[in-house]
Amino acid sequence: MVNITLNVNKVYVYDEVAKTTTYAGIKMQGDESAYERIFTTDADRMMLERFWAEACSATTEQLKQFIVKVSSHPESHGVELGNNYVAELEMSSSFDTSLTDSIQSSLFSFFVSYIVSKWYKFTNKTEADSYALEATNMMDDVMRKIYHRKKPRRVAV
Repeated sequence: MVNITLNVNKVYVYDEVAKTTTYAGIKMQGDESAYERIFTTDADRMMLERFWAEACSATTEQLKQFIVKVSSHPESHGVELGNNYVAELEMSSSFDTSLTDSIQSSLFSFFVSYIVSKWYKFTNKTEADSYALEATNMMDDVMRKIYHRKKPRRVAV
């Protein structure tokens, strides 16, 4: 068996969510209030915190058969920026460890897309479904990589 650790940094996710929502708000044509409505600010962090907890829960559900240890993410009444998502997974000995960084990247993208999709249900309904689909695609990508196995190798005798 092979153990891998996946770590999703909450600060990096929130920064990427802010960049994504800023870009969408600036680029929206014909809507003067779009930027103010769509861009996530520090004042919105409590709502984003709920979406973060939901993304953690969804990830744990998908990875549960591999989880050895996972960080706790109880519902909070404050914003804990240092509370990253960390999961230690026990993989088959034929798991291709060279995929770990790619899994990490796809998982990060899942968190960003998931949170943006939830935020857009309030602020930018026209793009909410496309981000929800992107989040689903990113989690599917994570799972495909997790289930991928190295080809067996013959040992020379």
